[in-house]
Order: sequence, then structure tokens, then C-alpha cells
Amino acid sequence: MSSANQAASELRAVFSRLRRRLRESYSADGITPSQTAVLIRLAKDGPATLSELAAAERVRPQSMATTLSAMDGRGLLTRTADPTDGRRIQIALSEPGQELFADRRRASEEWLARALQERCTEEERQTVLAALAVLDRLVGV
Repeated sequence: MSSANQAASELRAVFSRLRRRLRESYSADGITPSQTAVLIRLAKDGPATLSELAAAERVRPQSMATTLSAMDGRGLLTRTADPTDGRRIQIALSEPGQELFADRRRASEEWLARALQERCTEEERQTVLAALAVLDRLVGV
């Protein structure tokens, strides 16, 4: 196995476990993975239509409508007419939705910072930072 193949396999496995652990750091709020994906997308990208969200998440519009309905029921979303096309509805995070996103981000970052502090040496943390710079370059950000 080439080093590129080995790195790809191990990266995928590590990131999968990391994503699971981060989710566990805030999982008590009862939000499903699909709702989490919408929460993150709206927080990062801003308002979107149902169709745009469905396309971005690669789900059917009916599935996205179900996800959004559950989020609406928790008061996490606002809906407003699109300023350029009144027939379209823009969906955004409400203030409680923004607070939930911020709380989740804070909880996951606190868990990760604590884990890095407790389980890694300063030299290992510097190695992680260097590796992150390489990964950032890899994804073209």
C-alpha cells in the first residue's frame, strides 16, 4: 500500500471518529444529524431556499421539508420572502438557532481543547498544527 493510500485510509477513519466524538460533546440537545447539517450550513452560508438546502445536502426536497419542519417546531428557523423574488422563501437561523449553533461549536471546541491539553504534549500540539496546515492546503481552502 502506498503512503498516500495509507494516509487517505487513516485520515478518513480518524476524522470519522473525531466527528463522532465532537457530536457526543453536545448530543444531549436532541438534534438529528440532518438537522445538524442544516444548522451548520445556514450558520456558515446564510439564508437559503428549501431547494438550495436540499441540493446542498443531496436529499429530496420532501426530506428537507421534513427536516425543516422539525427545526421550525423548535423555533430554530425564520422564513422570509426573498427580496428579489417574492415567490421564493428564504430560510435562516432564528436567534435561538444561532444560539444553539454557537453553543454546539463552543462545546465541541472546549472538549477538543481540553483533550489536546490533557492528552498531548506541546510538541504533539505543534505537530497537529503543522499537519492541519498541510490538510488545509490539500483541500484548497
